[in-house]
Amino acid sequence: MVKIVEEPSYREKRFLFKDRFQAGEILAGKLEKYSGKSEAIVLAVPAGGVPVGYSIAKSLLLPLDVIIVRKIQVPWNTEAGFGALAWDGEIVFNESLIRDLNLTEEMIEGSVSKTKKIIHARLRRFRGDKPMPHLEGTSVILVDDGLASGFTMLAAIRSVKKMKSKEIVVAVPTASISAIRLLQSEVDVLLCLNIRSGPTFAVADAYIDWYDLSDNEVKEILETGRRV
Repeated sequence: MVKIVEEPSYREKRFLFKDRFQAGEILAGKLEKYSGKSEAIVLAVPAGGVPVGYSIAKSLLLPLDVIIVRKIQVPWNTEAGFGALAWDGEIVFNESLIRDLNLTEEMIEGSVSKTKKIIHARLRRFRGDKPMPHLEGTSVILVDDGLASGFTMLAAIRSVKKMKSKEIVVAVPTASISAIRLLQSEVDVLLCLNIRSGPTFAVADAYIDWYDLSDNEVKEILETGRRV
């Protein structure tokens, strides 16, 4: 049975965290059982998950790395996604949304093809020739700055499962209630400080200081984190 951990006083609230780094520090306080464990690792989803992951890894003295996953964009609205794709080809679709949008096979294939190209470019940018870490028998803490639909994190979870990890923990500062419901049967621990319901959800609404990180910022944080 999955363990869901939240901060009840944060439920439904907005603008709780100064920035992603502070949110990661608060999350780390609820992950102390993993502090210094040799078989635990933090995998962050770029871009926004990297500063959150950095704070967690630094606080718990754990290695930091990235897992490359990307939403599959709706052809006419790049802010919206109808599924997600992981670095290893793991793919998940939001089937109900695909039906609602009347997406054709051609539209789906075109968007998937574009997403594959983005993922390959991000792999080169953030990993270079460095292979994914060995995850068999490890406790993997998957981190992002928030979950709107949850499908991007679902792709990451299923990718990690294939690498035979011992335990999967999802740790995020904020998430929609629908994302929590989507993921709760997929992981061992689901830690989300700020759960929100309602007809709309924006990750940014949990932060006072929120902006899109540049690739250079992400690389700099990763390089610093890998040296900790």
